[in-house]
Amino acid sequence: MNKKIVRISEDQVPERLRGGRGRFLKWIGRLGINLSGWTIKGNVPDEERIVIIAAPHTSNWDFILAMLAIFGLNIKIKWLGKDSIFKPGLKWFFRWLGGIPVNRENPSFLIDNVVNIVEKEKAIVIAMTPEGTRKKVSRWKTGFLRIAKLTKAKILLIAIDFPTKSIQIGDIFEPTGDAELDLDFIQNYYQSFKGINPEQS
Repeated sequence: MNKKIVRISEDQVPERLRGGRGRFLKWIGRLGINLSGWTIKGNVPDEERIVIIAAPHTSNWDFILAMLAIFGLNIKIKWLGKDSIFKPGLKWFFRWLGGIPVNRENPSFLIDNVVNIVEKEKAIVIAMTPEGTRKKVSRWKTGFLRIAKLTKAKILLIAIDFPTKSIQIGDIFEPTGDAELDLDFIQNYYQSFKGINPEQS
């Protein structure tokens, strides 16, 4: 008898980090992941505050995949997105999804805003893409290191791997305090993963 493949489960997230979404949204997320053939591998650690960096970010499909995973896992999360997608008429929707607009002209305001949000929550996850763009870049942005430090959050490495059609929940990364050294380590970690558009990974 064939064993049923479990591609995504709420059990992968500790109770204090669950979002309390309704059955319908959780069903939509799990249905989408199952139909897509992707699998969420690993478990979110039981930490009070987590900053997730998800990479490589190479396609607009990453957003849809991420939303399905967030709903299916029922994780309590806020995510950073470029302010250009928060257009009138859609702004409320993206905020409802957990979005926080990023104004690249004023990164200090963004960091202060995130810190204030985290301080109001007993347990929360903040997610971002360190590249800051879908295009291939040689050097990632270090804002996530500063946010993690200011909010006393742990950094969780999550990888999108198209060849295996999996989102891999990796290890907790403990920053050394040397931003350049930490960035080198993290970028090297992601070298073994390929995004939906591999040439941009």
